[in-house]
Amino acid sequence: MTFRTIKSFDLSGKTILLRVDLNVPFQDGHVTDSTRIDRLKPTIDYLKAHGARTLILSHFGRPGGAVKKEFSLAFLPPVLETQWGVPVKFASDCIGAPAKDLALSLENGQFGLLENLRFHAGEEQNDPEFAKNLAALGDIYINDAFSAAHRAHASTEGLAHLLPAGAGLLMEAELNALNSALGNPVHPVVAIVGGAKISTKLGILDHLVHKVDTLFLGGGMANTFLFARGIEIGKSLCEHDMATQARQIMQTASDHGCTILLPEYRVVVEELAPDAPFEICHNTMPKEMMAVDAAPASIALLKETLQSAKTVLWNGPLGVFEMKPFDNGTNEAAREVATLTKAGKIISVAGGGDTIAALENAGTADDFTYISTAGGAFLEWLEGKTLPGVAALMEMQNTRSPVMQT
Repeated sequence: MTFRTIKSFDLSGKTILLRVDLNVPFQDGHVTDSTRIDRLKPTIDYLKAHGARTLILSHFGRPGGAVKKEFSLAFLPPVLETQWGVPVKFASDCIGAPAKDLALSLENGQFGLLENLRFHAGEEQNDPEFAKNLAALGDIYINDAFSAAHRAHASTEGLAHLLPAGAGLLMEAELNALNSALGNPVHPVVAIVGGAKISTKLGILDHLVHKVDTLFLGGGMANTFLFARGIEIGKSLCEHDMATQARQIMQTASDHGCTILLPEYRVVVEELAPDAPFEICHNTMPKEMMAVDAAPASIALLKETLQSAKTVLWNGPLGVFEMKPFDNGTNEAAREVATLTKAGKIISVAGGGDTIAALENAGTADDFTYISTAGGAFLEWLEGKTLPGVAALMEMQNTRSPVMQT
């Protein structure tokens, strides 16, 4: 995986168009989770230290190509200043006079935030004219928004063809981590995949069984596989109409030397509620009950498998982790991965869906090698899809640029 990075350029005195993802959760006038902002700080520090004049580009929500006050980025500069420790100016548009005036006002090491890109329909349409208007504002394009890299938009794909382009430090870290987990991993590779439905992850599962040595399935999707094997699943969440696809995935796994492990030992309840009475069932279970977690014996099997692993990839919880004590399976598995990671025995990469919340609940979010906040982009990467924003950087890496360091 070859791509140019921010370190490839002489940034001093240059105007940088920095594409980031500031689509952060916002409620009652407050950012409720600043993770995406915080992870950008190394890139911000690098740009400041190297004397760049940085224009920050981002989308926020889905305004549908129209100016809507509730989707304005005007609330963000004070938040960014607090989290990054640098002043951040603001322009009321991302193109035209407001953007040009902001660009001209910046001195070396200063930052300005442009208004929501999606206030213009040309952003999501990847309109060449809109991309040119953006490109006219800067000298170098840096993409630090892997979480938006699965969209072929003007600011994620189009700009890379108009300016010398490279990856920011966050994008670089993400791509390196993902490559180490699935692109060019150290084997054996164990993938842990949970979640409610296989219908939303068919592409992921089909891709993984071609790539990994062991696939451990949990959550509701595991019930569909158990059902496909003829095992009683009672009232458990199950996509009965996906049994054929589940069997096809199991056959593909067998053909490619991938072992699929299912939670044959399950925690089952009659009614889902916090601290509800539960039983442990192996394969068969009462028809009036439902599975809500992987039982200790199933987690013990996973832990045993992890002992010989070199790389672990995790997506999705193994049970109803939002409701105690049915988070035990996810928690125990996560702690084992964290322990092995800290001991230097495995590389562990996690992301997508409820994964971060589940690992935070287990107290292990800081102990994995890398946790992606990319959401949809991470899931599409798991499917083996080409991400337009990444592909554009890789295509441009051989383009000569007069601003590159020699």
